[in-house]
Amino acid sequence: MLRTIRKMYQFFVDRPIKVGTVLNDRYEVLSVIGTGSYGLVYLCIELKTKEKRVIKQLRPSKRRNKKELMLFENEILVMRMLNHKNLPMLYEAFSRNGHFFYVMSFIEGDNLEDQIFFRKTTFNEKESLLVLTLLLDLVEDLHKKGIYHQDLRIPNMLLKNEELFLIDFGLSKHRGTVDSSHSSFHSSPNNQKDILVMKQQDYYDLGEILLYLLYTTYSPKNKKALPWTEELSLEKETVHLLKRLLGINEPYSTTSEISTDLHAALKAKETYMNRRMED
Repeated sequence: MLRTIRKMYQFFVDRPIKVGTVLNDRYEVLSVIGTGSYGLVYLCIELKTKEKRVIKQLRPSKRRNKKELMLFENEILVMRMLNHKNLPMLYEAFSRNGHFFYVMSFIEGDNLEDQIFFRKTTFNEKESLLVLTLLLDLVEDLHKKGIYHQDLRIPNMLLKNEELFLIDFGLSKHRGTVDSSHSSFHSSPNNQKDILVMKQQDYYDLGEILLYLLYTTYSPKNKKALPWTEELSLEKETVHLLKRLLGINEPYSTTSEISTDLHAALKAKETYMNRRMED
């Protein structure tokens, strides 16, 4: 009953801002491009520069919830730390009549989920490994800054002109906010343990993404579903990489370890392909 009431409340309160509305005297709303669990996302045009921007709004139904507001503020904190051409750039954050917003760069292109489902894009083993190489570079950049994405999924990835872009930092965490009960990040063993868990969550997500891409070229031969180790015909180096990413074998503890095995898998696949061409 309470859940139903909450849903009805959200339906009436979380109405998106109307197209044509000007926010913060600068940004005209062009369309609604996303509705997440705690945010509404708009495509806007900056009136002065005529450049497209993306504005995220904390859902009105969440704005009086202290925990939800802290999550939104944490997302802004993380966004301020991003400094990579393949990651969104934060321009500003503002509030209006008790509503909370932030402005970021607009990255044009369809996400990987839409490309796979609507454009029927497929990825063979080599292509899947190459995509993972691009994604790993971004994850490594984030981890060096102490940022853990925690929501690496194909809807949050854009692939355009052989460049990969990573978006949506709503669930991301920064090591400075992992355990605020400790005055020093380095002095807390529990904190270090939490960080290893978050690292390995990102690594696990990398494994899930790789597996997902590999299945885009798979055609079922049996009615009965089998484990991926039996359904997919992969180089042993790729299997080794997947098993460690997914925690089936000893999990990785650094991105450099992943990079070493990833390049070994790519090399093995290229060697196999060259041999096939020579035969």
